[in-house]
Amino acid sequence: MRHIIIGVGAAGIQAAKTIRAQQPDAVIIMVSTDEHVHSRCMLHKYLSHERDEAALSFVPEDFFEKQNIYWMKNSTVTSINDAENTLTLGDGNVLSYDKLLIATGAHSFIPPVGQFREANNVFGLRDLSDAQAIRPLADKAEKILVVGSGLVGMDAAYAFLEQGKAVTVVEMADRILPLQLDEIAGNTYREQFEAHGCRFLLGKKASETIMNQSGAIEAVVLDDGTKIDCDLVIVAAGVRPAIECVQGSNIKAERFIEVDENLKTSCDNIYAAGDVAGISGIWPNAMKQGETAAYNMCGLNMKYIDRYAMKNTMNFYGITTLSLGRGMIQDGDQVVVQHDSKGYKRAIIRDGKLDSILIQGAIDYSGVYQYVIKNQIDLSNLNTDIFDLSFADFYGTDSLGQYMYP
Repeated sequence: MRHIIIGVGAAGIQAAKTIRAQQPDAVIIMVSTDEHVHSRCMLHKYLSHERDEAALSFVPEDFFEKQNIYWMKNSTVTSINDAENTLTLGDGNVLSYDKLLIATGAHSFIPPVGQFREANNVFGLRDLSDAQAIRPLADKAEKILVVGSGLVGMDAAYAFLEQGKAVTVVEMADRILPLQLDEIAGNTYREQFEAHGCRFLLGKKASETIMNQSGAIEAVVLDDGTKIDCDLVIVAAGVRPAIECVQGSNIKAERFIEVDENLKTSCDNIYAAGDVAGISGIWPNAMKQGETAAYNMCGLNMKYIDRYAMKNTMNFYGITTLSLGRGMIQDGDQVVVQHDSKGYKRAIIRDGKLDSILIQGAIDYSGVYQYVIKNQIDLSNLNTDIFDLSFADFYGTDSLGQYMYP
């Protein structure tokens, strides 16, 4: 069996490991535009000079050799011929496959604001190549503007603040980290960032730009007329799935590649996982998708069931936060809050089931909440306080007092 995996991110690497465990003699080829395997969650540590390219890798140095995987780095797939089970690379080489996994991830989205897309000092922060282009400019920059206060934006702001840069963050929402946190949890981080010199302009958006003769943005004007001088602009305004390689094929894709519950695309023998499939592409979910797709590529029937179980963890200035579930409050939801000197917790209960939970502070023993959300456990008859749950509330014990898991 000959497997080809496009992409060496979390989904692609996990798929390769799974296939090798299932089929020791299979041919596995990985193709990537990237030259280095890297964790995009750690790119801000590259910007702050805490890690180099090698230290960003999440696999052992001899991973490909030990797993007997042929890695074609610096290679881009330009087209896929699903009728002939082949793909074409940018250099014209054609590769054949029995099973194909597309795990190309996503690209940063640069909105058409002023001259953002033309300027030579405006970047997204999605891949190592972005960070490699940003770092030399950031080292020299004095005033850095970050557009968007999601995880990527705040990671970048944190890295630049650690280097003593003047950082301004512009966010359309009325709080930072709006997709992950509520106002209380977000303000806890905001206060810490401001104490370290960060300036926030919330409820505002970039409207115009001023570009100098060298092609660099030197100021950005907001929708309220505020002018922000800057040497460097980081845009963290979302991503778009990297579906370029499927253009012209019969693989069904519009904004993302459509997949079924087995992560198979509209074409036989072709699967997709991670951001490119439009499902939750955060790290643990991407790994699970890669594993699921791999099992199906090996002929085993496995369904991906974690589509709704979003999970985010973050740690800024020693404050850890865990966000599980969708986090959106709807009419009829029961919202339970606990806020004290130890931290902040918020649970959203919908129709007797835990829809999401936010924990800021100690997150030890929080795995039970992921289990409850993932398995949609009915909590209607549970007497335990929602913030005191343990696996003992759901499992019995054997004669030795050990938990019995299903």
